[in-house]
Amino acid sequence: MTAEMPSQTPTSRKNRRRGGSTIEFALLSPWVLFLFVGALDFGFYNYALISVQSATRVAVLHTSTDASTAADSTGACTYVLGELKSLPNVGSSMSTCSSPVTVTASAVTGPDGAGASQVTVTYTTLLMIPIPGFLNRQFTFTATKTMRLRS
Repeated sequence: MTAEMPSQTPTSRKNRRRGGSTIEFALLSPWVLFLFVGALDFGFYNYALISVQSATRVAVLHTSTDASTAADSTGACTYVLGELKSLPNVGSSMSTCSSPVTVTASAVTGPDGAGASQVTVTYTTLLMIPIPGFLNRQFTFTATKTMRLRS
């Protein structure tokens, strides 16, 4: 007669399966980290783009007040910096539009032949973690808006 040990069979199966989830986690964690970094960078770049567009809109609204403010780059710069102060490389301490933000305001003739103001805002982002083939390390966003003079 042979004696079987029923208690060793379930335990040995359990021991053979132990560690599988650890190996899966070790294999998938770099990909999850890669996706997280990509989502973080992509979100930052989208926020910067939306902020630049909004700042340009506010600045051209200021410069389109009348002919004397149509080319007021200094006033437009003040409004742009007020809108972009939440971006990390601008902050609230920045007072001039040099690097990373440049603002240009000029008086132009609009598409209808009337006087207009045109504002161009350029913003260069921080250096982020690049994703080869998808996201660069740094982007430069440029937005240009034209608005007819209101007076």
